[in-house]
Amino acid sequence: MIDARRVEPTMYGGALLRRSAAVFDELKQCIRDIEFLGDPTAGELKIGCPEAIAAILPPILESFARKYPRVVLHVDQVSTATLELPGLRERKFDLVVALLLMPRVDDGQADDLNVEVLFDDHLVIAAGMRSRWARRRKIDLAELVDEPWILAAPDTGPYRIVSEAFCARGLGAPRISLMTLSVHLRTNMLASGHFIATFPSSVARLHAERFSLKVLPVDLPVRPWPVAIVTLKNRTLSPGVERFIAHIRDFTRPMRERPARLDGCASGGS
Repeated sequence: MIDARRVEPTMYGGALLRRSAAVFDELKQCIRDIEFLGDPTAGELKIGCPEAIAAILPPILESFARKYPRVVLHVDQVSTATLELPGLRERKFDLVVALLLMPRVDDGQADDLNVEVLFDDHLVIAAGMRSRWARRRKIDLAELVDEPWILAAPDTGPYRIVSEAFCARGLGAPRISLMTLSVHLRTNMLASGHFIATFPSSVARLHAERFSLKVLPVDLPVRPWPVAIVTLKNRTLSPGVERFIAHIRDFTRPMRERPARLDGCASGGS
């Protein structure tokens, strides 16, 4: 008796499976196009987004949902430090809103992808408005070395940027109290006024007032993080997906045209 779990396709079978997936995907896209033509306010979009910048999506999704109330939006968390993006290549997502910490669009990794940069983000340090640091107009990085920090894991961009900034000043690593990627957890922890954390500046721009965050006037190396829309080449996008891409372009235009200086502002955070 053959154990089906141990049966693997030949290279010819593998090629056939890959091509079949593309064919069936195009057929599904055709059906979605017809549905959209019948009702331009209806449809379905599947979006991938990393936790680090997921907080910028709510106002984008809210305004899009008001305009197209019958479109069902699916948003799932993905890792986008590189352009591997298996979910996009497997056609589980129509598009990915990516935060490219280490983009390498010329190394062959993105040959099958369309990468459209929306704006360059950067890292900032923030505290809660109840923090004693929130009232300071100028802060030296050395003053924060013994504060309780909330950072992502050592293999992430934010950790490396902060660690290298301390190292460049001849300082030891900051005292980490919590390691997490969760924006929700960081904002809630900062509310007590006892912690220091990092965020992308786009999160600060949109949510500092809501979460009572204050961007601290601390110098960090400026290392732009491209925030991009990534789609699969040679895949037909439905009209609904094209409209969402146009919508997010319009929403993020101010971030491209007028990059915000958040340091020292009363309502800021990162």
